[in-house]
Amino acid sequence: MKLPNSAQCLAILLLMLATSSSAFAAKAPYIPEMDYVRLAPDAEVTASGILETGRWQRLPEKTANFGYTQDQIWLRFTVSTPASTQLVEISYPALDHIDLYVFENGELIQQESTGDQNLFAERAVQHPLFLFPLQLQAEGHYTILVRAQTQGAMQIPLKLWDRQQYFEHASIETQLHAGYYGILLTVICFNLFVFLALREPVYLLYVLSTLGYLILIASLNGSTYQLLWPRSPDIQSVAMAVVVPLAVAFSCMFSAVFLRLKQSSPFLNRILMLVIGVNLGLAAYSLFGDYSTAIRLDVAFAIPSCLFLTILGPIQWYKGNPQASYYTLAWGALTLGSAITGANKMGFIPNSFLTAYGMQIGSVLEALLLNLALASRLYHERQDKLTARDAEIKALEARRSAELKLMDQALHYPLTGLPNRSSFEMLLNELIHSNPGKRYGVVLLHLNNLDPVTKTLGHRNTDAILMRASKHFNAVARDVPGAQILETNSNANFYLAHFDPQTFACIVDANQTAATQRKLIQSLDEIRWPIEFLGMEVPLEPRIGIAVHPENGNDANTLIRRAAIAEGSGRAIERGLAFYKPSRDSYSADRLTLVSELRHAIDNDELALHLQPKLALKTREIIGFEALLRWRGREQSVFADEIIAVAEQSGLIKPLTRWVISEALKMRGRLVDLGSAASIAVNISPNNLREPDFALFVRQQMENNPSHLGAIIFEVTETSMMQDPANSLKALNSLNKAGIPLSIDDFGSGYSSLSYIKQLPASEIKIDRSLITDLSDRKEDRVIVQTTISMCHNLGYTVVAEGVEDEATLNLLAEMGCDQVQGYFLTRPLPFDKMVEWLADQPCRSRISAS
Repeated sequence: MKLPNSAQCLAILLLMLATSSSAFAAKAPYIPEMDYVRLAPDAEVTASGILETGRWQRLPEKTANFGYTQDQIWLRFTVSTPASTQLVEISYPALDHIDLYVFENGELIQQESTGDQNLFAERAVQHPLFLFPLQLQAEGHYTILVRAQTQGAMQIPLKLWDRQQYFEHASIETQLHAGYYGILLTVICFNLFVFLALREPVYLLYVLSTLGYLILIASLNGSTYQLLWPRSPDIQSVAMAVVVPLAVAFSCMFSAVFLRLKQSSPFLNRILMLVIGVNLGLAAYSLFGDYSTAIRLDVAFAIPSCLFLTILGPIQWYKGNPQASYYTLAWGALTLGSAITGANKMGFIPNSFLTAYGMQIGSVLEALLLNLALASRLYHERQDKLTARDAEIKALEARRSAELKLMDQALHYPLTGLPNRSSFEMLLNELIHSNPGKRYGVVLLHLNNLDPVTKTLGHRNTDAILMRASKHFNAVARDVPGAQILETNSNANFYLAHFDPQTFACIVDANQTAATQRKLIQSLDEIRWPIEFLGMEVPLEPRIGIAVHPENGNDANTLIRRAAIAEGSGRAIERGLAFYKPSRDSYSADRLTLVSELRHAIDNDELALHLQPKLALKTREIIGFEALLRWRGREQSVFADEIIAVAEQSGLIKPLTRWVISEALKMRGRLVDLGSAASIAVNISPNNLREPDFALFVRQQMENNPSHLGAIIFEVTETSMMQDPANSLKALNSLNKAGIPLSIDDFGSGYSSLSYIKQLPASEIKIDRSLITDLSDRKEDRVIVQTTISMCHNLGYTVVAEGVEDEATLNLLAEMGCDQVQGYFLTRPLPFDKMVEWLADQPCRSRISAS
């Protein structure tokens, strides 16, 4: 929207004023010398009677101005040799009653009556001012009387005009008024549109204030009566009384908002609120009260109110308010013009062009200056808003950047930049939901040697090692068939997520990966490589746990948790990799229930030992048994391996092993009572070897049962001892001193060191069943077993073969020189009583054993 050019409007107004002034100078009216008589309001006189009275006085001024009075004012003047086109003008339209009498030689020849209490249509000339065309002869002598009475200001600016000259003059004045009204209406419309666009009260208050002055000036000029309510003279009087205090009140409201007095000057703001209240009260009184009193009060309060508004400008200007300069000039012009007009209406100063049009000139100057101020305010506010918007946009950009950074940090591990657990879970859930029929493997990689590395090299070096390790692991994962891309950026594809300093994870297509086992094994070997750093090779000892969707879970949280369980299982500890098995999950609800039931079973003697015989191949005698754990009376059977795993994970392995040893001693006692010298082998957990009092407990048991010394054999697996070689060796040496023979179980299934095994105080080696099962069919297995038997014999060990299930395998082992065998070919593990019955059904073995 283009702002009105206030300077152009002001120039046009000044040009019109100059034109009007020059017109007045060129075609000035005639103002006769007048006499006057002042009578009481209710005095009853006639025109002829008052003409003859001797009370006439000379009017001291050219314009009759008596201030606020309700008296009757009679004016008298004479006209000699008049022009036939003369016209009497009374240019103050706010007179209630005006009567004009024309006498020629004492005879009344013309009479006219009008006023703003008469209908507008009854006027002799349809004009906002009072015009009386005179009906005079060219060679006559006339006396003219004018009677006026009103409730407002009594001023009778009477002039005699040549009719043609008057209407030429009136045309110029009409143009002047039209320019004035046009300027104010333009300002009003413009600011009304601004208000409708911006909804800021300051523009609406300015519109109401300016509209009030427009109606006031139009009422003083008589235009409102002519144009708005020509048939309602009562409205004309009330409008004049009401519009003055309303215009002042709206001006005060505008000033309070425009100058922001509530924030800058609370005290002045309170005074202004009081002024507003008084003027609104006067407006209400003007509607229902006495017009004469109301109009006097209106003018009396309007002048000091405007003066107060004018004072506000310099005060705010002094305080540094940038809008106060315009405001001061604007209200100074309006106050001065209003004061001149008000003083004129009260009779303090005579009529003149300046006094007649002072309020119009002041109001238009005020309107233009304030419009400039509002335009400037609008411009500055717009600039401020643009600046604020730019600042807001920058703040939003900074906030957005910070949010993106926080989001990036929330979804990535800060050290390596890899996706973190949250990001990994979101992607995994998305893959599962979008491909419900696919099998995905969640691979969790845990660095078990990171804490020692940190303690050795420090955190900074460990961070550098982790950076290298993450790149290495990501490269290895990239080459795994079926590996899923977790994230892509401009630099690389990420296949790996980083949960915490020690834990990484990736996702693979389980079917695709399982179909390329050779590549998978190669990748596992690459992951186990030490990380080169500062000329050193730093082993991180990664351990891997795998959980598969949908077998092990249908959501990311469950799969990650179960992969972590697999990574922490004994199988992962032994082999470096383990798949999740519900049977090995000590953290499942069923597993927790099983722990509780196992504790109860140990306490209430609900467990049992079954015996599996060991046959000496040379003598074909039953020379010993292996005690295997069973759970009696349980509805759902539990394998011994599962019982041991639960016991190890829950801490029940200590009381369980002690119960097994005690039961084995009791069974050995019963065997002795039956005349058998067979030994009983008991499986020992590596957790037992780490117990500080385990060796002491065993020695006490042997001291209490000396007849069984050397007949109770402890079996330990080769891989279990490798978890803690130093402490295991120390515990086994202590047991050996106590007279407990040691057997190394599952030999050939792990990756133990022969040099370490050579240090163990063992007397027996048990070849794992995985090498025995297909012995008769697989030549390579026969080579391995033969080599193992020969090596163990050379080292001084007795060799026992497990898992013998047929006679051919038994005979083949005998040919190889194996010492003993056990397996289902002989019998399944049996309770003690049934084992005794089985021995009785084997005459040779039983007899030899019994002897």
